[in-house]
Amino acid sequence: MVSANDTVNIAYANNDGSNDNGSSNHYYMRQALEQAYLAYQQGEIPVGAVVVSANGEIIGKGYNRTIMDADPTAHAEIMALRMAAKAMGNYRLTGCKLYVSLEPCMMCLGAILHSRLSEIVFAARDVKTGACGGVIDIHANHQLNHQTRVSMGILQEESTALLRQFFKERRQGKNHVNTNKV
Repeated sequence: MVSANDTVNIAYANNDGSNDNGSSNHYYMRQALEQAYLAYQQGEIPVGAVVVSANGEIIGKGYNRTIMDADPTAHAEIMALRMAAKAMGNYRLTGCKLYVSLEPCMMCLGAILHSRLSEIVFAARDVKTGACGGVIDIHANHQLNHQTRVSMGILQEESTALLRQFFKERRQGKNHVNTNKV
């Protein structure tokens, strides 16, 4: 767990939710939240992600599909990384950024580090499985052969609200699955 005294490579958003390039961060995080909403419509945990190239183009996007694909690795980040790698013709996504609505887990962070992304920007902290400080702080280990910058807090309230709504409905037994295929 990260304490206030720890020195880690996490940039927190300003009070208005922006950081160095706030308007573009908001735009890309909105795109990730749109992907999260697609997961919500399918009855999946609402997490979405987009990969943005160094020139600002969205080259990969994805949302959680673990249930519908019967695949424990079908997290939003993995789906977006797969699409981006195909678009780039290379598994190394040097200079690219990942925007994701929830802090990545250990599996996803491992894939992110192997893909050599320059930055991860996530909306909401995951205190149960987060690997960027929520539970464990893998990216801060300087023994790793690749370092990735991590920023958090962009559109945190919206992401958290969608997750809370999903789990509230799940506890109440509501079926909010949209039968129209996405």
